[in-house]
Amino acid sequence: MTLFWILCAALLALALSFLVLPLWRKSAADNQVLRDAANLEILRDQANELEADLKSGLLTQDAFEQGKRELQARLLEEVKGSDAPLPARNARKLAIVLALLIPIGSVLFYLKLGNVSAMQPPDQQQAESAAGFGTLKSEAALQELEGKLAKNPNNPNGWLTLGRSYSELQRFPDAVRAYKQLVNLVPKESQAWTEYADALAMTNNQSLLGEPTKLLDKALQLDPENTTALALIGSADMERGDYVAAITHWQKLLTLLPPDFPQIQMIREGVAQARDFLSKQPGGREKLAKLPAAPEVAKADPAKAISGHVSLSAAMAGNASPNDYVFILARAAEGPKMPLAVIRKQVKDLPMDFTLDDSMAMQPQMKLSGFDKVVVVARVSKSGMPIAQPGDIEGTAGVVKPGTKGLDISIDNLVK
Repeated sequence: MTLFWILCAALLALALSFLVLPLWRKSAADNQVLRDAANLEILRDQANELEADLKSGLLTQDAFEQGKRELQARLLEEVKGSDAPLPARNARKLAIVLALLIPIGSVLFYLKLGNVSAMQPPDQQQAESAAGFGTLKSEAALQELEGKLAKNPNNPNGWLTLGRSYSELQRFPDAVRAYKQLVNLVPKESQAWTEYADALAMTNNQSLLGEPTKLLDKALQLDPENTTALALIGSADMERGDYVAAITHWQKLLTLLPPDFPQIQMIREGVAQARDFLSKQPGGREKLAKLPAAPEVAKADPAKAISGHVSLSAAMAGNASPNDYVFILARAAEGPKMPLAVIRKQVKDLPMDFTLDDSMAMQPQMKLSGFDKVVVVARVSKSGMPIAQPGDIEGTAGVVKPGTKGLDISIDNLVK
């Protein structure tokens, strides 16, 4: 990093030498002024000599008049030839202003548009990514983040990154400590309570019963559609034998997840198992009859499928990590904003071809083929949710008709 700034300073100095030095050297104009003054003084002395010679009788009146005319002509020539383009004092002022403004302006311009962290060591870049939602791998980066949070504990993004990093490294007591700090700072964030519950369960013999369940209840009070919380609390329901609650939570989860979600089949199997267990309990069949039927998987209409290609623009590559989720979705151009079809991938899968059809419907009654015009969007989600949030990156193909083929979507716009 130091070498980078040294090179920048050297290039600035080189640039200034071409701009400032010529202006500073305008002081040579002073020599021209001095020469003009000296010539005028000489002409003044010669005029005095002519008058003295006339009085002493050394010159006749005609000779005096002729000499005077010659001096006047020379005086006019001197005045015409003394046109300096820029006074030396003004040139030096301009040189000083440029010498100050150019370096300051260059640094400010780089800090605004450049990437300062790109020149830093990988560990330091990882530590600075704590303002985002990724995870840290190295011990050095974790210790650096711990140090920053000790000095500035009011940084929720930092505690979130720390908690996720410790969870990934299976240091669950440390993760619990980080998440406890996080929920104190952002008590209304559903996902914070959810991840806190998950980490706490891992320190509780991997059981979600007790305090973790209370934390999940809190998460669902804040956001009833938090998919992670619904998945976990359904497991807690199964663990304590409350199959009605498990079916209710997991069937709601199925309506929120995209059809290609990696674990969706496992969730369907969990619902089926909970229904089977419930049917074997005394009075279970009566309870089962009162529950909503399991959502059906929509069948695709190939003629209405939308296909294309999606990629992440080079300008936005630095704002995404390989494990960030990518959602490719279609929603109605007019009407409900709920996605009609969704694909979930990761940044590391890009660029990729995609196809959206009715089999990817989140709800059977909300299918792609049921609308005349839809908007197709590709989004890198920092939160892992398909709903756009500040910090996400997205691109769109605009309004198209179901059945459109060959779309080309570039993910190139930062959501604010």
